[in-house]
Amino acid sequence: MKALIAMSGGVDSSVAALLTKEQGYDCIGCTMKLYSPEDLGQETESGCCSLDDVEDARSVCFRLGIPYYVFNFKDDFREKVIDPFVRSYLSGETPNPCIECNRRLKFERLYERAKVLGCDKIVTGHYARIEEKDGQWYLKKALDPEKDQSYVLYSLTQEQLASTLFPLGALSKSEARKTAEEHGFRNADKPDSQDICFVPDGDYAAVIEQYTGKASVPGDFLDTEGHKLGTHKGIIHYTVGQRRGLGLASTEPWYVVRIDPDKNAVILGRSGDLFSREVRVRAFHWISGKTPEAPIRCRAKIRYRHKEQDAAAIPLPGGEVLLRFDEPQRAATPGQAAVLYDGEICLGGGVIVSSS
Repeated sequence: MKALIAMSGGVDSSVAALLTKEQGYDCIGCTMKLYSPEDLGQETESGCCSLDDVEDARSVCFRLGIPYYVFNFKDDFREKVIDPFVRSYLSGETPNPCIECNRRLKFERLYERAKVLGCDKIVTGHYARIEEKDGQWYLKKALDPEKDQSYVLYSLTQEQLASTLFPLGALSKSEARKTAEEHGFRNADKPDSQDICFVPDGDYAAVIEQYTGKASVPGDFLDTEGHKLGTHKGIIHYTVGQRRGLGLASTEPWYVVRIDPDKNAVILGRSGDLFSREVRVRAFHWISGKTPEAPIRCRAKIRYRHKEQDAAAIPLPGGEVLLRFDEPQRAATPGQAAVLYDGEICLGGGVIVSSS
């Protein structure tokens, strides 16, 4: 059995490679080259797939005695991740490009490359688990709730789950680092990446302006009744729930409650205006491959760090789902993912359109 290990240069994917080899697989390590600094107007390499990351991954593969390759997927990454990211922000949404990278690059392009290389499995350093029962494949949460990454993997299909390994699903981060140290990996103490790889300094708006060659267009801050409160810097600078950086003088805080790209307006309200009981979700992907015929009870997350909440999921025509929460939820943000769970099992997810 052959396995292709996606290696970012970090400790998690390095330990995933080690554990896969220990399971007896014939392993190949690889790093996906996703972008170059000049593509985004950046002066130096940072974030994932930098030269340092490539050397860290290469070092681990050398120590493990397995082949190592770098695959150039820059065109795919631009088309399938960066371009949708930019369009989403310009349309008033707050996207999650890591989910699209997993969907379009790791488990589509890399999956295709694995088949060309004759590999039976794709391996990543994600903290999640896969289980097969009675011919059905399930995506399950990692045993360490602090590291669980099933939220960003909701797009996996039955075919992809059958061909994927997540060796870290039963480990904690400290256990992974200890394993790396015991095997002399040079990246054992390497910090985790906290930002989107192609926005290493967290300034999304600057990246979008540089990428499009267009400056943000100022517009109106409006209250929920349509009264002008001030002038904003451009809609790409704001997200639902934001309080800081608005530049408004007020005895009570204002929050971004909605973004209207057609009017180039940012709608502000008070804290209570951020809560909603119903959330509409588009392009919903059911991991089982089967859309429920009737509403189901579940628990749902509307952000990566959001605590799961009880809800009813109501399938709608056109691949949409209406989530009706038992209790109102704060700041359901268009562009973010809503992901459903039944206990440890991830049922699927989609993109938030609106809330009420």
